[in-house]
Amino acid sequence: MHSDIRRKRPPALSFLLRAETLRQFLRVSTLLVLDFAGLFAAIFSALMLKAALRDPNLAWHESLGETRDTVALAYLVTVLLFARSGLYASREQRPGLSKIISSLFQATVVVLVFALANGERYSSYYIFYGTLGMAVAYISAARWVFDRITGLLLDKAGYRRRAVLVGSGRHIDAVAHALTASVNAPVDMLGFISLTPRPDNGLRRLGEIGQLPQVLQAHNVQEVIIADPDFPEDVAVELVDQCHRRGVAVRIAPSTMEILVHRAEFVPGSSVPLFELRPPVFEGFDFLLKRTFDFVVSNLLLVVLSPLMLVLAVAVAISSPGSVLYRSIRPGVLGEPFACLKFRTMYSDADQRQADMESLNEANGALFKIRHDPRMTPVGRFLRRYSLDELPQLFNVLRGQMSLVGPRPLPLRDYERLEEWHKKRYLVLPGITGLWQVSGRSELDFDDLVRLDFLYLERWSIGLDLSILIKTLPAVLLRRGAF
Repeated sequence: MHSDIRRKRPPALSFLLRAETLRQFLRVSTLLVLDFAGLFAAIFSALMLKAALRDPNLAWHESLGETRDTVALAYLVTVLLFARSGLYASREQRPGLSKIISSLFQATVVVLVFALANGERYSSYYIFYGTLGMAVAYISAARWVFDRITGLLLDKAGYRRRAVLVGSGRHIDAVAHALTASVNAPVDMLGFISLTPRPDNGLRRLGEIGQLPQVLQAHNVQEVIIADPDFPEDVAVELVDQCHRRGVAVRIAPSTMEILVHRAEFVPGSSVPLFELRPPVFEGFDFLLKRTFDFVVSNLLLVVLSPLMLVLAVAVAISSPGSVLYRSIRPGVLGEPFACLKFRTMYSDADQRQADMESLNEANGALFKIRHDPRMTPVGRFLRRYSLDELPQLFNVLRGQMSLVGPRPLPLRDYERLEEWHKKRYLVLPGITGLWQVSGRSELDFDDLVRLDFLYLERWSIGLDLSILIKTLPAVLLRRGAF
């Protein structure tokens, strides 16, 4: 019978485990302090702004006193919702901006309802939405700095999770690629233990499944990742037991079914418990919420950006003969075509020259992209570089043909080259921006871009839309992968 080696740990191992516990304590404590500071600053800033307009001499004292009175409840609710969303988890498991936004929004609603239930009356609800906006800015900025600093320190210290993959076939390759490509969770992928023969494609084969104890010991493995949806149950039970007796973490990479089950709904009234997988479409309250968000924000953007759009329209008009707007016919929801509006970026005969340019295509899959397209005008090249040609699509949003955030609509030429599984992205309104724009844009393979659309559909929330909109601006300004 094997003994559990965790019962009597060597001094060095005990120190390392205590160091890991200390690191977790410091992480959570630091995040709690940062969240408190960000929330306190947000409430104080909102109150200061309002008080300064009434009496600048009293603004400081009044705002500071009221902030002290209100921050305790707001902080308690925020921390509970942040913890529920996993925002105090380890860096590789901690979600990003979308969860911060949605959790702060929920905290604002809870505090507002609590205040109204206690008989509070407000002439204006500015304190709530003002604090929400500033809290999103302060807390997300503080956490971004924290992630960058701790990531740099871990990188300098050479911190890597020493991991081994266990599974079969292509699942090992896919999971290994995804993990090693992550910048937030650095992994030292030692190799794999395969249940079935597979060709060598760069990953190191460490042995057979029966040699797992020797592999764990020889390579000082910290975690084992099961990368196979059909992994035998009896083997999995033994693997978990072997790992846990050696203090090695076990993680499971989700299969397609495990990802889908997150949006499965229980169907009552059956002798066998059944779950229905509904299509990833926006309907009911979700559609109303997203459509209201699109309508309000697009109107605001049109008001703010109208001077810039006027200047761009004049620049396009004087740069070359032709109309200012280009109406690109593109498939929308369920493939229904609509006129997608853009500032014209090419010469007027560009469509007629399309067939002659096919041999110069630099994109893979269904896309057509040429880095130095000769059909593009000088002004058009500048507009494309910073995605300014997309601004007229705000009118498409107002018409209900597009959304601010969603899968990008493709030209008919690209749409006709799609495989059937690609077309799931047409179950919802196409968007002006999306995960494509904030995840590398033209640097990604086409299949990877489609998978990003699927990921967006599965995890949609107003918080996710807001985070994509916020991340779009730096992505465009830095011109990541754009051409």
